[in-house]
Amino acid sequence: MTNILPGSGYPSLPKPAGTASEHILVRHVLHRVLAFTRRTIHDVINDPIARNQVIGYYKLHRWIERESEISDLERQWNSI
Repeated sequence: MTNILPGSGYPSLPKPAGTASEHILVRHVLHRVLAFTRRTIHDVINDPIARNQVIGYYKLHRWIERESEISDLERQWNSI
């Protein structure tokens, strides 16, 4: 049985018994976009061209994520 973490919308696995440590990977979209464009947050704040470039890639990332989730849900609903 999986649990859904409050506020995340992503299911989590049940907690294993014992003293096992758990690693959580946090996805920061802005960090990924900044790394991809090779910009820093200071570039984004001070340069309007860099700001518009990062905003464009951020919107593209959101659009791809949404389309991916939609296609995954359609595959679940319309399974053969």
